[in-house]
Amino acid sequence: MSKSKLTGLVLGIIGFAIPLFVTFPGLSLAGHFAMSIFLLAAVFWMFEAIPIYSTSILVIFFQVILLSAEGFIDYSAMEYTPLPYSNFIATLADPIIILFLGGFVLADASVKYDFDKNMTRLLLKPFGTQTKFIILGLMLVTAILSAFMSNTATTAMMITVILPIIARMEPGDPARVGIALCIPFAANIGGIATPIGTPPNAVVIAALNNQGLDIAFSSWMMYATPLAIIMLIIAWQVLLRMYKPATSVIPLKLDGTLKKSRNAIILYFTFGITVLLWVTEGIHGIRSAIVALIPVAVLTLTSVFEKNDIRKLPWEVLWLIAGGIALGISMKETGLAEWMVGSIAWDTFGYLLLLAIFGAVALIMSNFLSNTVTASLLIPLAISLATSGVIEGPFGMIMLGLVIALAASFAMVLPISTPPNAIAVSTGMVKTKDMINSGVIIGLIGLTLILILAVIYWPFIV
Repeated sequence: MSKSKLTGLVLGIIGFAIPLFVTFPGLSLAGHFAMSIFLLAAVFWMFEAIPIYSTSILVIFFQVILLSAEGFIDYSAMEYTPLPYSNFIATLADPIIILFLGGFVLADASVKYDFDKNMTRLLLKPFGTQTKFIILGLMLVTAILSAFMSNTATTAMMITVILPIIARMEPGDPARVGIALCIPFAANIGGIATPIGTPPNAVVIAALNNQGLDIAFSSWMMYATPLAIIMLIIAWQVLLRMYKPATSVIPLKLDGTLKKSRNAIILYFTFGITVLLWVTEGIHGIRSAIVALIPVAVLTLTSVFEKNDIRKLPWEVLWLIAGGIALGISMKETGLAEWMVGSIAWDTFGYLLLLAIFGAVALIMSNFLSNTVTASLLIPLAISLATSGVIEGPFGMIMLGLVIALAASFAMVLPISTPPNAIAVSTGMVKTKDMINSGVIIGLIGLTLILILAVIYWPFIV
């Protein structure tokens, strides 16, 4: 075990033990247990002392034995009314988990039948051979795919697309760095556009759903897609100016045809129907999680997606999201989140300053932690601010949720910030300083735009 992981393990155990031996005035016994779980999860997630999905499993395990009605603690004479243990375990079947499962099935099936590569070829053709427009095309294609596929999977695929392009460029051309960076940046930005684009979106939507606030697939796109489009253009311009192309033209070969097998045709039809129903949810009213069952059912029933394919799905991501949802439930039900909010004079900050604080914290934390972890830790606090009356009820809750989810996705400073960043650095084309220089600029602009939208745009569509 590395020193970092060992340190995290020790600190996590200490964090878990502190609320068990130190009494915090105004916090219930259940709240103390919830704090122990929260501190353990936060430290383990930060240091990755154990795999992050294992931490989520540990969160649910401790909640069952310490906070549930069937657990080891008798709360009959206390103010806290324990939830059935099934409430914590049921987070694995939360609608947002099903939504992501449907997205994973579609994405993996697209890879299996080369639908993703063929879409890339078709979408890149209109951008010609000029270097600056090739970069724009790569970013748009990456962003579109990332809106419906895993950011990591999209980046891994698009890196294979850009390597032949980079090979055709002069070794000293600065644009080689720009092209390598445009993929992870576009993947991170594109992921914010839809609920299934990146896990932080799922964490926030699930938390809001638990408060009775349902955000439709199309509604989320109305909030986030304009930001994604604007930031793609800004990121493109930043990369062009920082890594100005030495040559204006790169010859490309974009050959390939769509597969026409029975399974491929079923996939194309299912993909089209699913995406169409997702983006028109506001019209027909069918919940996005229900729509997500269509690809799961159709592709498995027709053997387009088989047993071995199911085994390869990223189940650890679903566990991670479930753990984040469960953590939010325990913090709310035990009064921990309300107690944490009450310990700070939030009402002295003002609405816009609160949004800025949560956005800045989300942006900074997600550069060092998983953006999913960041959202999982911050959203319970944000919800408590709304339920305690510090900010304006449901409206304020949605605004804070959007700020947290979107700001967490602008972590572009370090290779460890997101898997797409790490994949880009692994090509050898990008150095950490390159990512820091451009990532800081894009992240700060992104946070500024988020705050502007929270004031002048989102209030009119909530």
